[in-house]
Amino acid sequence: MPAPNHLLASLRARVDAIEGVKPKERARFALGHPGLDARLDGGLPLGRLHEVFAAQPEDQAAAIAFALVLAMQGGTGPVVWVRQDDAVKISGRLHPPGLVDLGFDPARLVEVLAPDEKALLRAAGDAVRCPDVALLLVEPGRAARTIDLTATRRLSVAAEASGVTVLLLRGSGEPAPSAAHSRWRIRAVPAVPLEADAPGHGTIDLTLLRHRGGIAEFSLTLEWNRDQFAFREPALSGAVVPLPAHRPAVA
Repeated sequence: MPAPNHLLASLRARVDAIEGVKPKERARFALGHPGLDARLDGGLPLGRLHEVFAAQPEDQAAAIAFALVLAMQGGTGPVVWVRQDDAVKISGRLHPPGLVDLGFDPARLVEVLAPDEKALLRAAGDAVRCPDVALLLVEPGRAARTIDLTATRRLSVAAEASGVTVLLLRGSGEPAPSAAHSRWRIRAVPAVPLEADAPGHGTIDLTLLRHRGGIAEFSLTLEWNRDQFAFREPALSGAVVPLPAHRPAVA
């Protein structure tokens, strides 16, 4: 049975005391929405491994876009995206105009393609140890049999040592045991149409499934304002408009 959240928070506080770290001193990055950041005690910790899951296969684009939003908030330096070939076949190649529409500068992105999981983990292990990297995204294929507790623990330890934040992009399915500091599930939901029934801002349901700092599970529905490059609450519902992050590999 999982430990109650107050016990987890107490244990975290004891570790902080042993390490001589005050709770507010842990470096964090805000996600840019006051309500969301308040629930996270100011944001997500830097130099940690975080997991992002797609609720269903059709939510993969929204999950990728959410990860890119985290990348935008997590620093201004290079973002290394290590992708397994199988993942590219599912998600499609990155589309620079879509990245710009989201607010992400494509010039920051270094894409690394890996033929299999072994090569993916090797490339991710090299990138996470480079302190000049602002953020590392790791996107395995759908099966991802070797991305287990041991593999994620290695990534987590390396992230804490280097200070590089790691986002592990998972496909849909039941979450497996991992050493991630936080775990998120993303689902695309209906968006609010703009004037003249124009396509609205991309909208997602995001759910915090787990947080090692003792924060309880919660869900929020947010839309991405592509004019202000910030999350906000949607007012109504309408047609589904996915957050733009990629396009299919085959048109």
